[in-house]
Amino acid sequence: MSSNKNFEKIYISKNEIPKEYRLETQLIQDEYLINGVIKQWKGPKQDVYSPICLKENENKQVKLGSYPILTQTEAQEALDSAVAAYNYGMGEWPQMKVSDRIKAVENFTFKMLEKREEVVNVLMWEIGKPLKDSQKEFDRTIDYIKDTIEALKNLDRKNSQLEIESGILAQVKRSPLGVTSCMGPFNYPLNETFTTLIPALIMGNSVIFKPPKFGVLLHKPLLEAFRDSFPKGVVNTLYGSGEELLTPLMKSGKIDVLAFIGSSKVASTLQHHHPKPNRLRSVLSLEAKNVGIVMPDANLEIAVNECVTGSLSFNGQRCTALKILYVHENIVGSFLEAFNEKINEIKFGLPWDKDVQITALPEKNKTKYLKELIDDAVSKGSKVINQNGGIIKDTFMFPAVLYPVNKNMRVYHEEQFGPIVPILTYKNIQEPMQYLMESNYGQQVSIFGNNSDEIAKMVDSFVNQVSRVNINAQCQRGPDIFPFTGRKDSAQSTLSVSDALRAFSIRSMVAIKETSENKEILTNILRNHKSNFLSTDFIL
Repeated sequence: MSSNKNFEKIYISKNEIPKEYRLETQLIQDEYLINGVIKQWKGPKQDVYSPICLKENENKQVKLGSYPILTQTEAQEALDSAVAAYNYGMGEWPQMKVSDRIKAVENFTFKMLEKREEVVNVLMWEIGKPLKDSQKEFDRTIDYIKDTIEALKNLDRKNSQLEIESGILAQVKRSPLGVTSCMGPFNYPLNETFTTLIPALIMGNSVIFKPPKFGVLLHKPLLEAFRDSFPKGVVNTLYGSGEELLTPLMKSGKIDVLAFIGSSKVASTLQHHHPKPNRLRSVLSLEAKNVGIVMPDANLEIAVNECVTGSLSFNGQRCTALKILYVHENIVGSFLEAFNEKINEIKFGLPWDKDVQITALPEKNKTKYLKELIDDAVSKGSKVINQNGGIIKDTFMFPAVLYPVNKNMRVYHEEQFGPIVPILTYKNIQEPMQYLMESNYGQQVSIFGNNSDEIAKMVDSFVNQVSRVNINAQCQRGPDIFPFTGRKDSAQSTLSVSDALRAFSIRSMVAIKETSENKEILTNILRNHKSNFLSTDFIL
């Protein structure tokens, strides 16, 4: 393929945008939700720019709109609202029957579905995510909510019976933890935000929800659904500087659960601000530097396809992306040739282009950072070995394959979170094993090979280094029913449909001695449905 790809096609005129994806007016958000009221903001706002560049704007980023820059005053209002709604577990929401909380979440889901087209379009424009992936993110979020509802029904059914042990009658169920702060990442601003927000809500907690820095405006269409589906104060939204808004909330000691998806540095800072760390429950999904290991007997076609997809889906902006590849020295030549051919086939362009895989990057100065990583690697002996690799046009960068990489390079250690693929060779499996052992991260690893004896040995070693070992497949989060977590600085607590319900709750028990008088009391409570907690009702 020619090295002169048409990179100018990433720029477009307004009249070239397909009608169904045009944004006719800017999305000016003046609203925020606190204590069941959608309030109007008249203060300063943060401008939002799409990573998409328009020709009319001299090939610069198009302004999408703006959102409120709230202050500590609004943050305190949100905290007071969430604290009052929870009210030490005595509020309407935490006291509500599980079946009624489920109905409220179902109602929210119906309202959310009505906004699908609007949310998907803004998601595509705001972070440059391909249309197909934006649609998938929305639909997967809906599926996650439905699966969470079913998981809670199953959990409650299992806990609906009484246990009898050593003369004690008991019922063990799960109770909420309190006020929860939820923050999601920009790369999956809807889905991964909701993988903490929804389980926190459905278990009876009140929530203060701050959208990520990129991916804010797509939540605007859902404000009314939140307001109308839950009691006042149960869901509160904040917009603006995380440091400005969240630091005083954590310092108050009134946040019971920190649900955060982002960097370990920010998570540690927030945790350290809390005056009662033993009281704080942290549910964290953080960085990763997932490794792909290609063995000498690997099926080259499978390994190449999975490694290209695993490294570069959504520009490599996934915590589960393959961020460094170890290829056995006996096959590295064949692997690199096939790998580069596959990258040359990658379609790049605008998010609504059919089958597009590489799009513009939403983070400010991201291409500058990626170029620094490339320049550092090249200065220390690596080369960009693919055609057009590392070509930058404003917010866009074509994938760069770096080879050979060594431990003196920044890209060996840093999570690039972008379209750079660092590749090393290895002779002995101890080399990638050493990398995993010394790494600060421990989320996942992918093994590509066919020798069952060697794979078995690697599995036994790697399961003590990472939380998930993938065989002949890229690293990934799903299916959502499986546990999603990590070791070291990659995670704290476990997220999946059922695990998340447990992460945002605690086991609580009612116990009573097995006497005739007590049996009569218990029977009266159960038969006449006098308690929302102590109940043998079976949710259908």
